[in-house]
Amino acid sequence: MSGGRLLRVKDLEVDFRTPGGTVNAVKKISFDLDKGETLALVGESGSGKSVSALSILQLLPYPMAQHPGGSIIFDGEEMVGAPAETLRSIRGNRVAIIFQEPMTSLNPLHTVEKQINEVLFIHKKLNKTQARARTLELLGLVGLDNVEQRLGAYPHELSGGQRQRVMIAMALANEPDLLIADEPTTALDVTIQAQILELLRNLQARFGMAILFITHDLGIVRKMAKRVCVMHEGAIVEQGDVAQIFDAPSHPYTKHLLESEPSGAAHQVAPDAATIMQANDLKVWFPIKAGVLRRTVDYVRAVDGITLEVREGQTVGVVGESGSGKTTLGLALLRLISSKGPITFDGRHIDQLRSQQVRPLRREMQVVFQDPYGSLSPRMSISQIIEEGLRVHKLGDTPADRDAMIIQVLEEVGLDPAARHRYPHEFSGGQRQRVAIARAMVLKPRFVVLDEPTSALDRSVQAQIVDLLRDLQARHKLAYLFISHDLKVVRAISDQVIVMRNGKVVEQGASAQIFDSPQEAYTRALMAAAFDIEAVGGGLIAT
Repeated sequence: MSGGRLLRVKDLEVDFRTPGGTVNAVKKISFDLDKGETLALVGESGSGKSVSALSILQLLPYPMAQHPGGSIIFDGEEMVGAPAETLRSIRGNRVAIIFQEPMTSLNPLHTVEKQINEVLFIHKKLNKTQARARTLELLGLVGLDNVEQRLGAYPHELSGGQRQRVMIAMALANEPDLLIADEPTTALDVTIQAQILELLRNLQARFGMAILFITHDLGIVRKMAKRVCVMHEGAIVEQGDVAQIFDAPSHPYTKHLLESEPSGAAHQVAPDAATIMQANDLKVWFPIKAGVLRRTVDYVRAVDGITLEVREGQTVGVVGESGSGKTTLGLALLRLISSKGPITFDGRHIDQLRSQQVRPLRREMQVVFQDPYGSLSPRMSISQIIEEGLRVHKLGDTPADRDAMIIQVLEEVGLDPAARHRYPHEFSGGQRQRVAIARAMVLKPRFVVLDEPTSALDRSVQAQIVDLLRDLQARHKLAYLFISHDLKVVRAISDQVIVMRNGKVVEQGASAQIFDSPQEAYTRALMAAAFDIEAVGGGLIAT
């Protein structure tokens, strides 16, 4: 329940001073947030959501970022231009933040215990014994298992969902009045996402805190918020009750967001389509070594006896939670990691080939990774990135020939060829993913592993990338292995679906069968989490 005004943002402006001039990132936005209430800030990347939220705690880099105008009143205190002492007493104490990517937000050199203890030492002045007891309590509160053992763990030893729970525990350490949740579930599996959202709702009810929830996922807004502000190009274009905005949006941009879910269906595969990639009883086991002599005592069965077939022009979707073996399966098929079991590419057995023998086939077997910013070299221009594969495989006799091929593929993926001499940081996330796709497609492959290619993108950009991939597939008869935890995207592009858990296939079959009448309880749980439906008996019922 709300209980009086907690936050008032009035005519807030944020400018960034850059060598190229002043960028107006936030343009006279206004909104209120009551105690105990959840307000969602919604919009695509670059709309100003996070900049607005960071302004509340005055965390933007000064003097590059400035407030030409506007006011932020938190519980009667003006935050814009507030003394450092005032800000220190509020930051992490009365207002806390959960960031999108906990792996980059947590210190990789400190244990879980040390990171949560630091908050308690600074704000609560607890001693070491008291802080340890409070940390155990917090980790239990956020639903982390084996809390005693987790105290000494480092961030890289935890899964994405576990790291996010640690971040939430840190944020709740001082029982804040306001929790700013900046895309806290974007990188998580659908089942983990559902758990984190439920956790936040329960904690809000327990502590009576207000939540400012920042997201580009409108499905989450329906579940979490009472009111919503829609942001576009630094301005709030529409705000009101969630039901009102979703059922009768008035602004064209809001309508565009609501219509941006990936849609459509996979292309029909020709009955006589050739089999491009095939694997039988494929296994990837990683040894667990122990003792002084480092003897193998057991194995991590990352991929444990999987059989699949991908035909020309077909997309096989692979779904499952993090750690289920999806990416390992893709890497094994491409012969990028060792595996056991026959792998056939275009009728040729490749599982026994040496690395040097596989190299000529690399042109026809390509991969597009999840994070285009991490997979594109920041020191190379877009032209150089795409040309690299052409040089390796000796395609194009002259620089002019290769440049013509680069221009053609950029046009094919919907990018302006004139921008080919720019660098990755000068492009948006969706544009960078188009570059990554262009880099693979310029080699005219026959089989492409798409490893979470849309999970880091806004919904509208996701829909564009799915449409692009379908178009390229129809044009070139490409075979795709589409790895994702986003079932809405998988449904829009896949002809066949494999559901994985702990390295094994839980369920496998035609996309329509898997999505409309899943047979296994695990598959039904995935569907329920993804589509906000309830698993009942052998089927699914919308709620």
